[in-house]
Amino acid sequence: MRELEVTSLQAGQRLDRLLGKYLKEASGPFLHKMLRKKNITLNGRRADGSEKVAEGDLIRIFFAEETLEKFTGSGPKGEAGKKDLLERYPSTVLDILYEDENILLVNKPAGMLTQKASDEDISLNEYAIGYLLRSGALSEEDLLSFRPSVCNRLDRNTSGIVAVGKSVAGLQELSKMFHDRTVHKYYRTIVLGHIEKSRTIEGYLKKDQDENRVLILKEPAPEAQLIRTGYTPLGWASDGNPGHDLTMLEIELITGRSHQIRAHLSSAGHAVAGDPKYGSQKRNDYFRREYQVRRQLLHADHITFPAGDGCLGHLSGRTFTAPLPDDFQRVVKGEKIRERKDLSPGYSVGETE
Repeated sequence: MRELEVTSLQAGQRLDRLLGKYLKEASGPFLHKMLRKKNITLNGRRADGSEKVAEGDLIRIFFAEETLEKFTGSGPKGEAGKKDLLERYPSTVLDILYEDENILLVNKPAGMLTQKASDEDISLNEYAIGYLLRSGALSEEDLLSFRPSVCNRLDRNTSGIVAVGKSVAGLQELSKMFHDRTVHKYYRTIVLGHIEKSRTIEGYLKKDQDENRVLILKEPAPEAQLIRTGYTPLGWASDGNPGHDLTMLEIELITGRSHQIRAHLSSAGHAVAGDPKYGSQKRNDYFRREYQVRRQLLHADHITFPAGDGCLGHLSGRTFTAPLPDDFQRVVKGEKIRERKDLSPGYSVGETE
């Protein structure tokens, strides 16, 4: 027999889902049968699996130890061929912007995946779990029934804020905010050309899966999704040659589609500096040569949390900002981008075109 006391990390999920993660080698019908037969109980009583567990709840599993090892994958068979836990979740220095018992906000560097693209990849998700394991905020036992996860994705070579759910409650609340678009996400970028006014631009984005590119259309088309991108100019640089003008923008991602900012701005004639996929090769060569820029200068700059009263209620209205990375700052300084002084923090959408 094994007793599991529900931790704050695990609280808020359905009992059957928790059991499905902990006893990952057992089938769903088998687990429900064990619940009906009271071979698995919740706080000493029969449960049907639909109950939401709370911190301190006691789950008893009346299985032999050999059976538990088989269904948790923790016995010799489950360990065969697996990497050591800390090898699967390695350590690296993370720029933690904020942390509480439910969430992490991390400033992701360019070049790091947010989530795995293949089994061999190590992404921010694995590094975050490694950090939590080493800090004592997460145990190997916790990982049997809950796995912390990122809630928003950035392209590999886009830097900036990524939110990680540390607990079930934090992950659920963050995921709902991002799904409902109640958390406001702002980016900073440097684009080619001179942009004078704030705008919200619209278009239709169509994916080309084979080329890993997107196409921006002006009119609706089959399989194309409506997109809206808001921007405000924050500063400008010009050496007198109109072809060399630069504008620093704050972007609000009103809809969130793959490659949206980069492709949408490029389609409007203002490619992101350094962007190898949608940008200008000639200008990219210049930024690489002068400033060692080897990626698109796009940075998830800050997020603002909505009003709420859940486990993240204490973050209502708070804004968190990720410092600009070195390559971005080199271009700002080297090109003498003059920042506007008449803008208050935050973003207001201009007229739509």
